[in-house]
Amino acid sequence: MSTARAVVFAYHDVGVRCLKTLISAGIEIPLVVTVKDDPHETRWFASVAATAADYGLTVMTPVEANTPELERAVAQLRPDFLFSFYYRSLLGVPLLTAARRGALNMHGSLLPKYRGRAPVNWAIVRGERETGATLHYMVERADAGDIVDQLAVPILVDDDAREVFNKVTVAAEAILARSLPGLAAGTAPRRPQPIEPGQYFGRRTPEDGRIDWRRSALEIHNLVRAVAPPFPGAFADIDGERWSIHRTRLEPRTTAQSPRARLFGADGRCYVACCDGGVLRILSAVRAHGPVDLGALAGALQQRPVLLS
Repeated sequence: MSTARAVVFAYHDVGVRCLKTLISAGIEIPLVVTVKDDPHETRWFASVAATAADYGLTVMTPVEANTPELERAVAQLRPDFLFSFYYRSLLGVPLLTAARRGALNMHGSLLPKYRGRAPVNWAIVRGERETGATLHYMVERADAGDIVDQLAVPILVDDDAREVFNKVTVAAEAILARSLPGLAAGTAPRRPQPIEPGQYFGRRTPEDGRIDWRRSALEIHNLVRAVAPPFPGAFADIDGERWSIHRTRLEPRTTAQSPRARLFGADGRCYVACCDGGVLRILSAVRAHGPVDLGALAGALQQRPVLLS
């Protein structure tokens, strides 16, 4: 596939690994389009712009993706393929049709499940035991085009979003590497994607991390790990203080069901007796002045549990 030309829209770790996969396969890349980092966002992932510069590739960082200027620039390059790897904007029809052999996207779920934004986080919130990556053709509707290839990865019961995202990144690299020869030869599989109702998810916000103590122990645990740092974190007001809870663990023990959750101490550890009778151990939490000393707090909670609401 050394004679193929591809314009690449990319961001994040998936963007870096897939860009390197194309380079390794000998794809000619006349242009890489990425986005400028948000100064209000903690960047914990690799830089597409830095990677492209390291390889001497031309890089553009437009404020908006679907401008006439960018559309003309891509059309003039006459790429065989256009790839989008975790780029943060939906690409319009003029860009998609500029690629003579197709425009393809790498999505971080097993489509048609979890179309849209933050697919890894949503999958964990909803208690999925697996997710994966999907390479698919792009159409005007988000994450709705024909599927080329997919690879599943497990979600373990205590995996947080960063751990799952790392697995999805490896899956994306593997899918792209094994699909490139078929794309070049025109023999890559292409199966229509059924669009399932209720499988499009929007962007998550920090407020979505607020813990509802009326939920089951499992649901609370899933939320905590879905938004654990480097994401904004799950939070709650506990005994007059705002806590950001970073890690929990489901306990095998149970308690009686109750209309109110309860924070209590036992054996030098802090636990939440949830409304459904499930018990969560709090492994890591932070408040305004720093980490919560859970061992020291457990003794006080053993004498005076705190009701949660």
